[in-house]
Amino acid sequence: MPGPSALVTALSGAGLPTDRFLFEGFLPPRQAARRQRLQALRGQGVTLVFYEASHRIVDSLADMMDVLGPARSAVVARELTKAYETIRAGTLAELLDWLRSDTNQQKGEFVVLVQGVAADPGQIDAAARHALEVLLGELPLRQAAALAARITGVSKNRLYDYGLGLKKPG
Repeated sequence: MPGPSALVTALSGAGLPTDRFLFEGFLPPRQAARRQRLQALRGQGVTLVFYEASHRIVDSLADMMDVLGPARSAVVARELTKAYETIRAGTLAELLDWLRSDTNQQKGEFVVLVQGVAADPGQIDAAARHALEVLLGELPLRQAAALAARITGVSKNRLYDYGLGLKKPG
């Protein structure tokens, strides 16, 4: 028995990244507020975890699909640790189709997990930018980029290119 928390049980069985997650609880019941909250979460790079009621599961998944994108990987976990436990993975579009096609799957208590967005590999995080900027106050660009790369693990070439953009013309 995994314990009393549907959150932990769902994370354990979902197959999505669990190193970092954001537990949102229940989304707002009204569509406009629900979509607004999903829009605020859209760019999160962590697994999003929601509880949802049976009478709103289809509408909530439809809003997730519209706001977060139909191809976003997700898991619907239903009736965890009970006789009719179901854990189903797919894209938001696939999961919505599955729920709409089988009203028996729309019953019970739900945990919905949505994979976070992948980080842009060309993006330099705030810590790496800060390290480079501090080092640039004391060192030439080439040395600052090399040292910042060693400190942060970000590519030296990406840091060098970023540093070139920091140089003021004239």
